[in-house]
Amino acid sequence: MTDATDENRDSSRRGPSRVDDAFHVFDTTLRDGAQREGINLTVADKLAIARHLDDFGVGFIEGGWPGANPRDTEFFARAQQEIDFRHAQLVAFGATRRAGGKASEDPQVKALVASGAPVVTLVAKSHDRHVELALRTTLEENLEMVRDTVSYLRSQDRRVFVDCEHFFDGYRANPQYAKAVVRAASEAGADVVVLCDTNGGMLPAQVQAVVATVLADTGARLGIHAQDDTGCAVANTLAAVDAGATHVQCTANGYGERVGNSNLFPVVAALELKYGMKVLPEGALSEMTRISHAIAEVVNLTPSTHQPYVGVSAFAHKGGLHASAIKVDPALYQHIDPEQVGNTMRMLVSDMAGRASIELKGKELGVDLGGDRELIGRVVERVKARELKGYTYEAADASFELMLREEIEGKARKYFEVESWRAIVEDRPDGSHANEATVKLFAKGERIVATAEGNGPVNALDRALRVGLERIYPQLAKLELVDYKVRILEGKHGTQSTTRVLISTSDGTGEWSTVGVAENVIAASWQALEDAYTYGLLRAGVEPAE
Repeated sequence: MTDATDENRDSSRRGPSRVDDAFHVFDTTLRDGAQREGINLTVADKLAIARHLDDFGVGFIEGGWPGANPRDTEFFARAQQEIDFRHAQLVAFGATRRAGGKASEDPQVKALVASGAPVVTLVAKSHDRHVELALRTTLEENLEMVRDTVSYLRSQDRRVFVDCEHFFDGYRANPQYAKAVVRAASEAGADVVVLCDTNGGMLPAQVQAVVATVLADTGARLGIHAQDDTGCAVANTLAAVDAGATHVQCTANGYGERVGNSNLFPVVAALELKYGMKVLPEGALSEMTRISHAIAEVVNLTPSTHQPYVGVSAFAHKGGLHASAIKVDPALYQHIDPEQVGNTMRMLVSDMAGRASIELKGKELGVDLGGDRELIGRVVERVKARELKGYTYEAADASFELMLREEIEGKARKYFEVESWRAIVEDRPDGSHANEATVKLFAKGERIVATAEGNGPVNALDRALRVGLERIYPQLAKLELVDYKVRILEGKHGTQSTTRVLISTSDGTGEWSTVGVAENVIAASWQALEDAYTYGLLRAGVEPAE
């Protein structure tokens, strides 16, 4: 165990201010999270994620395995030069020394020291079969490998955490040996011994019982590392905390091998909001949704819409009964105020909507319905009728707002009148294709005919519409189509079917979505484009044409 001198030496290396060293939030997105299928991080990606995690205020960021591959070695070198960590300490990951050798002479152990990271996490075998079959050594030699490596790193002024791999399975097979590994690590100077559910097969009650027993029998400071193979990683992490663990290892958005790791964000939110523990710097929790989505962007994965706390649907309400209650008091159907985690409440407009849903959605969009029951009733019926035809307004707020304003004002917002449009796809003998569109419309008393080519018929229509209108409405030059989704709905007449198109558009400062429905994809796309341009002009403060 560490003495007072050791503690003073550690504190001199800790650098960034910590919330409280009595409890650790340890992030392993850059190592364990990067093992998720579909994630392949560059050094620049890792540096960007490390900055986000430090902004969030985690205590430790495990950067990878220096010496194991050039990318991780470069990351540690650049991170210490390019990132001024305000909250987190950088952690290098590695293994105990090889059997039969000395830690001071082991190349990969020396690489951990050379990384310059002030903290090292060592993975150690704690399952007796893994020691004998994977390491091909004796149980006693494995204990000596742990002792020697921890002691050596402590002599090099490194703080050491030990991850006991396959701990829970090992404990089930041979509890005395699993606990012996914990004691060996702790007595050699490891600050924390982390119990790992490497296969992810444990359940909360089992985790809580084992952690409580190991804590009582060894006296070591314990942490938890949970995989999510049973869907219980977050619950298992919190169960370990209930049993006395004071160090939690997680990954942003639950990224990790197979089905992933314990998700950093719901764990931290639970600790702060449900347990009343202060584990982040002041004000950091309200940045959680932004940080979650920013990291998803870096790893190039779409953020999970239904992720607890930070998903865009986490505080979205669709049922009319829910909306009626929320109108009285949002707490009736929300377990926290969304603003606490940087999220927002959303009302979803669908065929399930009631009057309260429409009124609250109007308020969310900045459109005051004034409690007009007749007006709200008309909107409810119109939404239900259009949803029956295939429209959806859950993800098309701009189209819904245009509908809402039309009902309030008694007429649709019209910045231009369409005479006709057409899109042509030409298949050429050399295998290439040409896409051309022509639009004929009226704007401010002027008849306009515009033609444009594009890399597809919808793109050609978009360009033709822009060519025709930009001279009259220069605000349209800022608009950009940023997403385009097509869904073929259930066929109704033989092979005929209905097509729904959702288009997302940006003006550089905000983004909005519109919907179109028709029997073919081009017609549906045209509807969505019309709404997108109309809403863009409305958003820019342009008055409709007379």
